[in-house]
Amino acid sequence: MENSEENIKTCFVMMPISDSSEYEKGHFSRVYRYLIKPACEKAGFFPIRADDVASSNHIVIDILKKIIKSDIVLCDLSGRNPNVLYELGLRQAFNKPAALIKDDKTSDIFDIQGFRYFPYDHKLRIDNVKLEIDKIAKSLTDTYDKREHDINSIVQLLGVEPAKLEGTVQLSTENSILLEAINGITKRIGNIERLNRNTSKKVRQIQRRIPDEMASISEYYKASALDQAIGKEFYANGNTIGTLIDYSIEDKVTHFSLGGNGDEVTSIDIDSELFRTINQIPF
Repeated sequence: MENSEENIKTCFVMMPISDSSEYEKGHFSRVYRYLIKPACEKAGFFPIRADDVASSNHIVIDILKKIIKSDIVLCDLSGRNPNVLYELGLRQAFNKPAALIKDDKTSDIFDIQGFRYFPYDHKLRIDNVKLEIDKIAKSLTDTYDKREHDINSIVQLLGVEPAKLEGTVQLSTENSILLEAINGITKRIGNIERLNRNTSKKVRQIQRRIPDEMASISEYYKASALDQAIGKEFYANGNTIGTLIDYSIEDKVTHFSLGGNGDEVTSIDIDSELFRTINQIPF
């Protein structure tokens, strides 16, 4: 593949991205990593999937542009995914070349069974994958090289005028506001997902620092919270329990002082029902 960006041909990959109940978890990620991506690169195309476009400002619009404007698309019909079929229909409406593949587990789709597609082993056996990469790569190059002569779509088959992009579409003020709101929500979801990933990472770091003598993670958190609560007054069901003066994770008890001078001390089991009702609010 040429290093110059102008000479790089792009292949937009239409395929299921989310997990499906009919396949093992992460199945289509493996199909992309070990079969489709190597085949695209072998054929001289730079592969792009919908989730590769997720960092842009206008995600949906950018994906639609990739579907229409990519030099070629590789469409995996496996699982009869409705999003994939919609994307293929859009590509065909513009009479643009598309190479089709389908695993041996998925039955034929009536509306497109007249078009050639390459079948592959859904089990991804390594001996089969090596041969299939070569065949899919050849299917991509053949489809691209013969794009001016072969029938690329039902639109061409029926002799219907293909769709065209007539310049830049101007959005109304209302649609612009709506699109900005969608983009804002998308960014917030992305931030939440990043926050969750960072939080999970911190929890794992905390778990690795749990002292060996502590019986469980829950006890570690109890200890962390109780450390900060020493010297504060506590209540249970509206009644004063006292000021927390000490605790023992090993013995699973907390020690409260009930007198101002600390003469009277009561102990409460950390696993007791009473302990679960204790708080710093007197009601």
